[in-house]
Formats: sequence, C-alpha cells, structure tokens
Amino acid sequence: PISPAAVSPHPCCQQHSEEVCESCVVKTTLTAENAVEANKLSNNYKFGFKKWKSHVTARPWEDRSEIVKELYSDLNVIRGSGGGWPWGQPCGSGLVTAVPSGASPPTGSTVTCGNVLYLLLFGWWLSLLYVLVAAGMFVTVVGAPYGRLCWDLARYFLWPFGKAIQKVEVPKARQALGACEAGAGESSALLGGPMPHRWRPQCWADSGYWQRAGAVAWLCLGYPVLALAHGLVCVTAWLLVILIPVAKLSARVVTRVLLLPPEQVLVRRLRMTEVPLEGEVILCCYRAINPYYYKYAVDGINVFAVNLLPLVLVTLVLGYVDSHNRLTSSPIKFTLALLSIMPLSYYIGMAIASIWAQSNFAVGAVVNATFGSITELTFYITALIKGSREGNRCYAEIVKSALTGTLVGCVLFVPGLCMVIGGIRHQEQRFNSRSAGVSSALLFLSVGGVFAPTLFSKVYGKLVCGECHNVTQNPLGHYLCHNCHFDLMENNGSLYYSHVQPLVYTVSLLLPAAYLIGLFFTLKTHSHIYDIHISDCHMPGHHHSAVVHWSRWRALVILLLSTLCMSACADLATEHISPILTNSTISQYFIGVTVLAMVPELPEIVNGIQFALQNNLSLSIEIGNCIAVQVCMLQIPILVLFTIFYPTNFTLVFSDLHVYASMFSVVLMNYIFMDGKCDYFQGTVLVMVYFILLAVYFFAPSPSGC
Repeated sequence: PISPAAVSPHPCCQQHSEEVCESCVVKTTLTAENAVEANKLSNNYKFGFKKWKSHVTARPWEDRSEIVKELYSDLNVIRGSGGGWPWGQPCGSGLVTAVPSGASPPTGSTVTCGNVLYLLLFGWWLSLLYVLVAAGMFVTVVGAPYGRLCWDLARYFLWPFGKAIQKVEVPKARQALGACEAGAGESSALLGGPMPHRWRPQCWADSGYWQRAGAVAWLCLGYPVLALAHGLVCVTAWLLVILIPVAKLSARVVTRVLLLPPEQVLVRRLRMTEVPLEGEVILCCYRAINPYYYKYAVDGINVFAVNLLPLVLVTLVLGYVDSHNRLTSSPIKFTLALLSIMPLSYYIGMAIASIWAQSNFAVGAVVNATFGSITELTFYITALIKGSREGNRCYAEIVKSALTGTLVGCVLFVPGLCMVIGGIRHQEQRFNSRSAGVSSALLFLSVGGVFAPTLFSKVYGKLVCGECHNVTQNPLGHYLCHNCHFDLMENNGSLYYSHVQPLVYTVSLLLPAAYLIGLFFTLKTHSHIYDIHISDCHMPGHHHSAVVHWSRWRALVILLLSTLCMSACADLATEHISPILTNSTISQYFIGVTVLAMVPELPEIVNGIQFALQNNLSLSIEIGNCIAVQVCMLQIPILVLFTIFYPTNFTLVFSDLHVYASMFSVVLMNYIFMDGKCDYFQGTVLVMVYFILLAVYFFAPSPSGC
C-alpha cells in the first residue's frame, strides 16, 4: 500500500511562524511500490487530469494487512490458539496441526449476529433441501452412500461454523476387503471424537459397477438440484458483498465436495484433541459476515463495480429488446440506464489511469482530454439531439440544469463531504492552498465567461411577459405579470444573431485557451507549486516489479467498450426521460441538478472520500475543482461547437437561478479555501449550503418549455 505522506518542513519553518516565513515550503514525499504506481501518483497531482485512488498494479502480498489477507484466503484454514501464523495454519495438503489438549477453543463462540443471519437467510432451507435429496438417494438404493453424505451435509449447512469438511484417503486394502466399519477408537486433532460410522455394504465396495451406478444416479438426480440451490446462494451472497464468505463456501461445495466419492468426505466438528489426523481440509468456516469485503477486488476491479456490471447488460437488453415497454415502464428503464452509468464511469476511470500510468505524458494527456469528460458529454449530446428532433426545448433546459448542478455539486458538495468525513478521523486537515488558489482563479474566470452571455442578455434584452393584470383597477396603478423573460429574438432575432451569438462563440474560444494556459502554468513553468516527490521504492533495499492489472491494450479495449456502452445507456436515459419530465410533480430544475448531474460523478466522489480518509485533502479538493473547471472550460465550449454543426435548442443563456447559485458557490468555496486548512465544521457549512440550494431548486417552478 501507499505509505502515509512524509511531510518534511523546511529548516526555516522550525524557527519562524507560518505568517512570518512565507518562503517556507512543505515538501511531501509519497512512496509507491513500483514505477507504475509512482507514475500514477505523480499523475494525480497534475492539474486538470483525472485523479484515481485504486491501485493499477497488484499489491505485494507481504505488504497487505491481515484483514485484507483474510479477504482473499480460501476457506480451508483451521485457526490455532498458539503462536505463529495469526490466522492458523493452512491445511490444504497436509496434516492438521494438533493444539494442546485442554486449551480454549481457538475461535471463541460461533454464535454471532452474522451467523444467525446466515441461518435465517440460507441455513434452514439448505439443510431441509439436503434432507429431501438424501431421502431421494436412499430410495434409489444404489445412491445410498450419497444419501448418507447428504444427511451429513444437511447438519453441516444448518450451522457450518466451527466445523470442517475433509477429504480423507481410503486405504486400498480397505477398498479391496470392502471394510464396512471404521475403527471405533480413532480420533483426530482439532476435530475430536470417534470416526463416524459410515454405512457401506461390502458388495458395493467390491463392485465398481454398483459404485458407477450410484454416481450416475447422484449426477442425474441429486447433484443438479443442489448445484442450482448453491448457485442461488452464491449469487445472492456475492451481491450482498459482506456475505461473500458464504458465496465462497457454496462455490467450494459445488466444485469440490459434491464431486468427491462419498467415502472420501468427512464432516467433523472442530474440537481440541490429542491425536493428529491426516487429511486435506476442504472447508472450514467461522464467520458468515465480514464487513471489510467492501475492499475486495477482482483483477483490480472493486467488488461493487463487478456486481453492477450485470446491471449494464440488463439495461441494454431491456432497453433495446423491449422497445414498446411491454415488460417494464419508461421510468424503470430510465432509472436502470442512470444506474448503469456508475460502473461504466468506474471502468472508464480505471482504464484511463492504467493507460496513463504505463505511458508517457503525451499519450496520457491525449487519453485524458479525449475520454476525461466522455460520461457527461455523451449524455448531454444525446439529450440535445433528442430535443432537437422532437422540437422540445425542455431537453436543453435539463442540460443547462445538469451543467449547473455538476458545477455547484463539485464546488460545494464534493469538497464539503470530504472535509466532513476526513475531519471525523483527523481533527484538522491541511491542503496546498497555492494549487487550490489556481483552481479558484480559473473557476472565477470560467464562471464569469460562461455567464457573460446571460448577463449581456439581461442588460440588452427586451422584457416580455405572457400575462399581466391590473391589481388596482387604475390605468396608472400596479400590474401583476406572469411568465416574464428577456426576449432576444426581437426584430427577427437581430440582437441574438448580431450580438449574443458572437459573444457566445468568443467566450467558447477564450475559455479553452485559458484552460491551456492554466495547464502550462501548473505543469511547466510553476510545477513546484505542488512540490511532491514520489519514490518508487517501497522500502530501502526492496524493489517490487510491477504486475499491472490491465495492460495498455486491455485497458484501451475496456475503455472503448465502456464508452460504447455509456453511449447506449445515455441514449436509453434520454429516450425514457420524457414521462418523468411531463408527469413528475418535482421541478425539472431539481431533476437536472441532482440526479442527472451527480450520479455520473459518484466514482469521483468515492475517490475524494478515500483521499480525505488518508489525510490527503489536497487531492479531494482538486477532484471537485478539476470537474468544475472542465465543465466550464471544456464541456460547455464543446456543446457550443456541437450546436454549430448540429443545430439544437441549446443557447448559452441560463436562468437567473443558475447564475446566482453558481456565483455564490464559487465565492463561498474561495473563502473557505483561503487559509489552506479546514475541519469538519467548514465542510458542514459547504454541505449545508448545497442542501439549501437543492431546496431552492426543489420548490422552483419548472423552466419555460417543460
């Protein structure tokens, strides 16, 4: 893992206060396992590019904590009470080590809330199913040995904790003689008690024919039913994440235990005994629930992203096969499409980080510039295309609301939430105020540029009202007007086409230019602002070769496939959003600034929280600022450029509510970030202001055209 940042103050800082010694530079040294991880960490501190928390290479096993090691261990370990390995000795292919007689049980009580939950969810009906299968196998006569095995497993699955399933080798002499009884005095280390009496008639042991007949009956009648049941348990437990031990248990039973000859399977309860027992431990489970499985990863992919991947397939199948809504309704399809964007955003981020960590700066910059905002732009462009085809201005208003919601959320909610969660663990957190100052300056510039056409239209546009009533019945009295707006199309749109539209194009050219200047400033001429030194040596004298999860070509293929699926999901979301916009009692403003704006940013929010928990608030703040700057300086100019080639209803004139909310958010964020340190209270202020703005949007009337 990445070791905590070692902060080394400049010598002059030890002699002068913070206010006096402005030349003091706090240098942060980050340590990575290998050169690839070091490159990824270095990229995280580059302004304007995606930040990625998860590893892109396999972490060395010896560097992982015991908690993480247990997540990836097989359920074939018997825990001992003596010294040595903390979690017991692995017994996959050897003797079970004896623990001194009279010692206390190695794992304590197995009666826990999680184990009781297993009993209520799976244990009772699995045990009953095994009893029924056992009865069926006894009826076949030739399958009686498998019936006896199912009877033993019925007792095991009712409460598998503190028990073990072993594979024992039957001596050839006993097989030849057809021995029907085991020695009554045999006992085992840790397993204790006499060997169970296994009813096995001599004729069956001598005859391969009867054994083959019993196996055929088992594979045709018993095994399919149990495999289906365990498959259901495995999928359910895996989706619940914290019950993954139960999923592993079911998978091991189907693939190993149920395919062994019944005389080689031994189910025993773990007890302290004196005599060692030879045999391979196949299963040994103590707990059904492990809350740390949220850290579990499959080939570098977090378990939640793995579990949400089938949702993408279901969404695409339902969306394009059930086009007439015979199976599901449009709101359900819209919800599924929106939820599918989350795992796809994760895969896109992982692919970008993997490619950039293994490439030079030029390749990484091209990949970031091309795919960094692909999630949001895909949805915005598909929505604008649909609105243009239908002649519905509401889609353009929804896109403006989503743009504003992303800006406000990334300026207030993302850093505020990271401050609150990080402040709970760390009393006070510090961040790089100079880098935050660069982002704040660009945000001021971008917000001013984006809303300049709106302010221009307020000054020179003609106020037009839909309906006015004389309140006092006096021609000179007060009038009450409704549905008022500034008309830019007066005199055949001369104001808009001659003044506003050229201003929009000018701003759309200046904003990306300012973004490039910011990149040049932070990456070239003033790269010392971040003052980060990254070492690719994990420990002195210990170097680890990089084993990447995704190669560059694999990451590129996943990136392209994820982008294609993202486009399909965005198309489905815009296709089925119409009933929500027309029938919902909630303001369309609120739908745009919350659901459509923040759901695609959930992977970025998770990254920011993880950085904050590691006391690296600088990256948490940079994540929000980077997205907000890209919204104004890249995404909006790209949308304006798109409208040139594909005319839509999108104009860079926002409602007053969007203008006030955005400007107030940027001013507040700049005030909070002035001193370079924060705590959970300041984070709470940002989050509360964000919720207040959401309440304003919730009660606001729907925009014109919706």
